[in-house]
Amino acid sequence: MLPFVSAQAEIYSRIALYEDARYPENFERFSYTDAAAVKGGRVVMPEYGGFDSFNPFIFKGIPATQPVLLTLDSLGFSPADDPSVAYPLIAEKFELPADKSYVGFIIDSRARFHDGQPVTADDVIFSYNALIEKGAPLYKIYYGDVERVEKVNERHVRFYFKKGTKNRELPLILSQLQIFSAGDWDGKDFGRPTLRPPLGSGPYKIKDFRPGKFVELERVADYWAADIPSRRGFYNFDEIRFDYYQDTTVTLQALFAGNIDIREEYIAKIWVTGYNNEVVRKGKVVKEELTHNNPAVLQNFAFNLRRGKFQDRRVREAIGLAFNFDWANDRLFYNQYERLYSYFTNTGMEAVGLPAGRELEILNRYKKQLTEDVFARPFKNPRHRDFKDTRQNLRRAVQLLQSAGYDFADGRMTNVKTGEPLEFEVLSNSANGSSFTRVMLPFIENLRKIGIKAEFRNLETNIFKNRLDNFDFDMAIISYGISSMPGTEQQEMWGSASADAKGSYNIIGIKNPVVDALIEGLIRAENKNDYQAYVKALDRVLLHGHYLIFQWFSPVQRVAYRNKFAHPSSGEKVGFQPHTWWIKQERREKGKK
Repeated sequence: MLPFVSAQAEIYSRIALYEDARYPENFERFSYTDAAAVKGGRVVMPEYGGFDSFNPFIFKGIPATQPVLLTLDSLGFSPADDPSVAYPLIAEKFELPADKSYVGFIIDSRARFHDGQPVTADDVIFSYNALIEKGAPLYKIYYGDVERVEKVNERHVRFYFKKGTKNRELPLILSQLQIFSAGDWDGKDFGRPTLRPPLGSGPYKIKDFRPGKFVELERVADYWAADIPSRRGFYNFDEIRFDYYQDTTVTLQALFAGNIDIREEYIAKIWVTGYNNEVVRKGKVVKEELTHNNPAVLQNFAFNLRRGKFQDRRVREAIGLAFNFDWANDRLFYNQYERLYSYFTNTGMEAVGLPAGRELEILNRYKKQLTEDVFARPFKNPRHRDFKDTRQNLRRAVQLLQSAGYDFADGRMTNVKTGEPLEFEVLSNSANGSSFTRVMLPFIENLRKIGIKAEFRNLETNIFKNRLDNFDFDMAIISYGISSMPGTEQQEMWGSASADAKGSYNIIGIKNPVVDALIEGLIRAENKNDYQAYVKALDRVLLHGHYLIFQWFSPVQRVAYRNKFAHPSSGEKVGFQPHTWWIKQERREKGKK
């Protein structure tokens, strides 16, 4: 059946947010893949924590997220070097009317689930409804501007937007919808954790697993999308195995022993000193730094604003002054890191200097609701270049605490009105907790000097997740992946509506009407200049809220791997892209002998 197209709509081969697409209509492959890639072989990679569910889309359970995502395809695909554009995957064409009141997806007639059944409009509608009705809380926010979804015919589905919606990103967001088989879920509860492997249409399917221990996937031999441009050069291994570990440091020895094949290094000291052995010297294990233009992961000490002691901005700023990044980078990290300085570090949309131009115009609308610092003082991380800097920062911290109603009582920083001493617990998870102990000790000591008692607790990964999901913490070490094109997900991360939803990404509990308004502004921005101004304005307001304490980021991804792999050498700064790697041909030939 041919797709129905209304007279007012146009059909596109891709969806672009603000700029022209990087790739032409007749492109053959993305530039960071390689035509020399060959299929075959097996790779073993580490995952951390454990799992008891193959449904990563709901609040309940501990999901095996990475393995499951490899079994599913989405309507469109946004490549690492063109993230603001969606190219065809399950949808071979995209439909947009002039008034942008809906987006239509025309399904590729070749799209098939692993059981051979075609992907239809009914599957798309089921997938959307399942996420809205029983998925994690973020989906109701993510798709909040969708009014309804409608089947045009078996291969054509439309998502109509609420009247007055100016969310330019919404078509792109909907293109990322992973598609489940409605038939496979018939009679089953999508809202419950399950260890039943999902029926997908993606490049892999689950072959074997042991809960909490490993998942093995096998490449789908007749994968329907293997030769479409957005999939060429990807997914080259016949088998992928994910082994689950509780601690990142354990996987280093697993790499040397040959139990795993590829490992990303997160600890600078180990990268500098931990690979000095025969396995590396003889070239059996290769170390490589892969440059990237990715937005920096927002790694931080997050305050829980639901705790009364952290509701005063001055208290949060004072605690931040006690963290000595300069010492940690020099003594512990071998100066391998740079400190985060923005919620959007490495995107080109950081709020640096004083607000000006369009950003200032936007902020002036909310001047009465903002502190003078937002307009008069650029945000800067405190420096601890020597003991004099540290002493000055701690003196400033005491002044802030005193202005917030605290003072010393028997050597302890105490709330003058309630008599309650200022103390708190910092949580981390076992996957990285051992490395953070070294960072925490001088931080805790600096806090002790100004009368604050802080304790550090390292929890098993699943327990840590449960504590965060239920907002049962004072401060926690967390990381947020940041989009190169911040959009609707910002509502879930910082918006008031998500602050009380258990399991939401607003772990901090931010409820700030100006933040809400700025997020709404960037979502509805009509042009790139406005969009970037709103992102910078949002960044500036968040920065001056002192909702978290920035940690650090690396401009490269550090990867160590067994010397049997090849990967593209295009020069594109896309970082670690393991699904574009393949096994060297000579290694495969040896394996056949």
